[in-house]
Amino acid sequence: MISLSLLFFLLLIPSNAAFAAHRLHNTDPNFNFSTQDDQLLYSLPNNRFVQFRINNSQSDNVVIRGNSTILSENRTFELGFFSTNGGSSGYLGIWFASIPTPTRVWVANREKPIKDIASATLELTETGRLAIGDSNGSLTWQTTNTERAIDIYLYDNGNLVLLSSDGSPVWQSFDYPTDTWLPGMNITTERSVTSWRSLSDPSPGLYSLRLKPLGYNEFELVYNDTFVYWSTGNWTGNAFVNVPQMTIPYIYRFHFVDPYRSTASFWFTETPLEGALRPPLTRFYVDHNGQLKQFTWTSQTENWNMFWSQPENHCRVHSLCGDMGFCKGTLLKPCVCFPGFRPANEGNWENEDYSGGCMRDDDDSCKESDGFEAVGVVAFDRENSESFEGSRSICERSCLMNCSCIGLYHNGRTNLCKNLYGSMLNLRNLSSDGISEDVLYVRVPGGRTEKKSVSKSVVLVVSIVGSFALVAVAVALLVLLIIYQRRKKREGMEDGGAFPMLNLKVFSYKELQAATRVFSEKLGHGGFGTVFQGQLSDSSIVAVKRLERQGSGEKEFRAEVCTIGNIQHVNLVRLRGFCSENSHRLLVYDYMPNGPLSVYLRRDGPNLSWDVRFRIAVGTARGIAYLHEECRDCIIHCDIKPENILLDSDYTAKVSDFGLAKLIGRDFSRVLATMRGTLGYVAPEWISGLAITAKADVYSYGMTLLELLGGRRNVEAPPSAGTANCDGEGGNKEKWFFPPYAARQVIEGNVDTLVDPRLGDAYNHNEAERVAFVAIWCIQDNEEMRPTMGMVVKMLEGVVEVTVPPPPKLLQAFVSGESYRGIQVDSGNGESINIGSSPADNTRISNEHSQSSLGNGESIDVGSSPADNIRVSNEHSQSSVGNVSSPVYDNVKFD
Repeated sequence: MISLSLLFFLLLIPSNAAFAAHRLHNTDPNFNFSTQDDQLLYSLPNNRFVQFRINNSQSDNVVIRGNSTILSENRTFELGFFSTNGGSSGYLGIWFASIPTPTRVWVANREKPIKDIASATLELTETGRLAIGDSNGSLTWQTTNTERAIDIYLYDNGNLVLLSSDGSPVWQSFDYPTDTWLPGMNITTERSVTSWRSLSDPSPGLYSLRLKPLGYNEFELVYNDTFVYWSTGNWTGNAFVNVPQMTIPYIYRFHFVDPYRSTASFWFTETPLEGALRPPLTRFYVDHNGQLKQFTWTSQTENWNMFWSQPENHCRVHSLCGDMGFCKGTLLKPCVCFPGFRPANEGNWENEDYSGGCMRDDDDSCKESDGFEAVGVVAFDRENSESFEGSRSICERSCLMNCSCIGLYHNGRTNLCKNLYGSMLNLRNLSSDGISEDVLYVRVPGGRTEKKSVSKSVVLVVSIVGSFALVAVAVALLVLLIIYQRRKKREGMEDGGAFPMLNLKVFSYKELQAATRVFSEKLGHGGFGTVFQGQLSDSSIVAVKRLERQGSGEKEFRAEVCTIGNIQHVNLVRLRGFCSENSHRLLVYDYMPNGPLSVYLRRDGPNLSWDVRFRIAVGTARGIAYLHEECRDCIIHCDIKPENILLDSDYTAKVSDFGLAKLIGRDFSRVLATMRGTLGYVAPEWISGLAITAKADVYSYGMTLLELLGGRRNVEAPPSAGTANCDGEGGNKEKWFFPPYAARQVIEGNVDTLVDPRLGDAYNHNEAERVAFVAIWCIQDNEEMRPTMGMVVKMLEGVVEVTVPPPPKLLQAFVSGESYRGIQVDSGNGESINIGSSPADNTRISNEHSQSSLGNGESIDVGSSPADNIRVSNEHSQSSVGNVSSPVYDNVKFD
């Protein structure tokens, strides 16, 4: 009777039924399978589960047929056939089932797609292997297990497992990773993670993540299994040398067994955030453009939030743009072709596979009519070159005589030429302030006109006429040169020498000594130098900045000043002149009578109305956006903070010190380590020693915006600090870091609690909310999530809608989780910086040998409320910024 009932029930199941085995189990990779009976779950189209057991004695052991799928226990993962381009052919894969964004984590037949998904099947064969059957009945893929399997399970960690009759695993998908690394998946010396070929092609790509052969103590990103272009560095016991983010207490736990041995195995697990039942969805993956990325799913925004990536700069990925392809490093389209060239494979470039590089438009290797396109000061990897002295025309003629010559370098100062042969890989920008003066000229089609034969008589007539014309022009030029030099000398005697073509005055050191009364009236001091008030001979008041670090030589300094002097914007402080005499380097600016914004961020200081504050916020953003997006070269300020935002007589915001990073040089390890308050504004990529972009200024601007909104500094004593004043004097000098608390209040909709209480109700709530939202968007840890400064202006002006931002991950990690309640860092002179989240905790563990970039002997408490007082050890840590790479300037010319 039971058998008849079961048979009747089976007849009601649709013919395309999908059978799946599911069992909830520990995600630890060393778990043991249970030998108890396990039931198989059948996934109906409406995702209801019915218990059923596969009968391996029958000939038809189909697990999945056509478009049907199976789900894991908690519906986290789904197994089925999929197509990448909407066509009929496809692949068997596993993807996240519980999110709206299609995210594949494993592909079985990545090298051999099936022809028709509708007729494809996944079944257990008579030999106990899992196999994919195509429309013609042939097997396109099968597992490699030698022991017969009778059961299949899709675990809730994304692992597809085959079990033998005694319950032991005989094959699992975690042993054959594709491009994604999931929690619990071991990476060993025998397996690596390999990228997709392109966005729509899951076949093995050119980039892989592997354990270093022979060393087994670090991970490498490898191009084509041969060229290593990034490494984690050695394992230190709890982190890799080049991945300092691993030491940040968050949801990840890393495990490394047998490093330095051939049996080495590395994996990671997760722990839930405080108050959460399960940890968030997360994954590492090697994308098709060669970057290793770490993502966490954010349910609030329903989007993958990138926590970390390497190499951070796309252009450091080996051969990303192929031969003759130029890497611009932009997120959406990192590769371009020079004028006269086009992608070798247009279809692949549309799918973001740039590895084929660029080719000449005319498809010919070379022509007599070829010319040369000036590219700029760039770097690339080439096979060989031939160097010799000569003018550019000699270089070009020499290159045109050999079809193997693809371009040339020419240095106009040294008259040195290098003809280039072979291929050009990894073409990328060099910084415009680099020491190299070699300009690359690429050989392009059609750059020269063909030579035409002319009669000797015509040549003779033209030569005679031309000679007379040249003599006349030479005489005229000589007369003009004498007149110009006399005028220049006369002007120099009258006004000390105006800089040609600019409204900049060249001051003598003695003149500025007198103007500043021997530098006696000090206005302020920053990381780049000291500012003094002065009065010029025409009675105008100026601010004179004396640079305290030895910069470049006379010629280079004047050239840099020219660049800064050409930059004029209503929200940038105007440079009036400079002094470059012997070792003295001074800059003369317009004087700002209302001083820096920092003066107004003290509770006992002067107050600013809301209208003025909002104008300052927008004006500052406009000034920074001009530096980033409207100058010929992108200028990264590198030190946005209230001290560098000055207010004129009308309280118009003026960004100061822009360009000083370029003048001084970008070795900030010493400068930033001694700048007061810098710790509160430095972006995470600075602290981790990574190369920075303009998004570092966006982060600093966001921190400044929070202070403007609250009328207070991000680092100051909480209200519960007793007798301690706002400068930390008195009391226990314990300080509180405002941004984590502010971020929480903004996300929870409590913006009004952050507004400066001195304003009372005299402020625009909608504008305040907009400012708060923008501030939190700007201080996202991942620079790709931060808006550009141009977008910030639009957001503040209300042109673009501003949504509720996600919580910054690093700040959130500081204030969540019992196991990492806080991070305490010493300031380098015996006092501490406190980062915490719970008023109940009051535990301090010393942090010996640490160094902070604050450098002012004060203690900072970073918490979720003013009452927080938490300290957790961070032994042997160092928070100084270290050596930071210089920003990359776009010096490549495209007509």
